[in-house]
Amino acid sequence: MERYLLIICLALGLYGCKKGTGKFVFTGTVMDLTYNQGLEGASLSLYKVPIGTSDEILVQTISLPSTGAYKFEVPRERMERYILRSNKDLYFPIEKDVYYSELSIQKDNIVDLQTKAMAWAKIHFKNLNPNAIDHFRYIKQEGLAECLSCCPITAQDFYGALDTTFYCVNNANTNYSIFYWELNTPNNGLKTTYTTAFDTTLIEVIY
Repeated sequence: MERYLLIICLALGLYGCKKGTGKFVFTGTVMDLTYNQGLEGASLSLYKVPIGTSDEILVQTISLPSTGAYKFEVPRERMERYILRSNKDLYFPIEKDVYYSELSIQKDNIVDLQTKAMAWAKIHFKNLNPNAIDHFRYIKQEGLAECLSCCPITAQDFYGALDTTFYCVNNANTNYSIFYWELNTPNNGLKTTYTTAFDTTLIEVIY
């Protein structure tokens, strides 16, 4: 009888250990919205952030297949959050926070990510006959806005001699346009360029 009780206790103990463990499964796809396909060749990393810290501990990094599909399996741990971070040259980086309270061990935690290819508008302004009282202004009409490397959306003013060039990042295969004025003159207009993926196209105003 004692032997049977010992076996039952051991079995219950093992069952209790299994019940107390578990894993989080992260699955999903990372899509290239410019070409409507998986972000093949991109790196995708999973980080964990312990409670009460800002430490980002790398769990795993993979290279994405042509479908953009991924799967991470990690032991269940009490964390503040997990971070999914994807990068590929000439694409906008992606970062997604997944908080512990959102996670389940009963089913896969599906997190789909999306990004677009980069392109650039090269902006060139030049005043051929500068005067100290010249006043030139432009404002963005179309184009990517409110990203860290984006050009400003507010009106920009230049005075006197002007010969400047700068580059504005944009979503690939979309338009980038500006409206410009040479103040106190009738010279104004709209300039537009189609920013081809991974390339730089020109917007130029010479006056």
